[in-house]
Amino acid sequence: MSEAFRGEFTQKVDGKARVLIPAAFRRVLEAGDPDSTRKRIVIVYGDERRKFAECYTIAGAQRLESMIRRKPIGSRERRILERNMITLSATVEIDDDGRIVLPPKVREKIGMTASEGGEAVLAGSLDTFQLWKADVYEDDILGAAEADLATLPEDMDILSLLGDLPEV
Repeated sequence: MSEAFRGEFTQKVDGKARVLIPAAFRRVLEAGDPDSTRKRIVIVYGDERRKFAECYTIAGAQRLESMIRRKPIGSRERRILERNMITLSATVEIDDDGRIVLPPKVREKIGMTASEGGEAVLAGSLDTFQLWKADVYEDDILGAAEADLATLPEDMDILSLLGDLPEV
């Protein structure tokens, strides 16, 4: 079983648009980019409906590319996926201190300017992690959690959503 992006981390973004990748996330990124001496991350900032950028290991980005390639060339689905998941993305190197520089398009996507700095939240979601502006994350995640839980019976244990899946 591979390592997963787990947890949420609030990190300062400095005036040069650098943000520290948490050590736990760096281990997952390193495992997903074993052939490179300078570890990299793929940040997808497409899909304007999302308020965050999605971050992939190199191996994860390659799996995504493989799934997109299975769509028929010229199909509507493939064009949408290519534009939003491939074209509107950036591959960024992690420096020796464990930081990345957020590209301008990524900062624009999450609503953060380089000069203001601020805080970003890196939120794990198993195979990827999301990069949010901190205040937007707090508002969105709390609202989404409340809305999701409101759809469930009050006495329901959320683990029952897994059903009778075999253990891995």
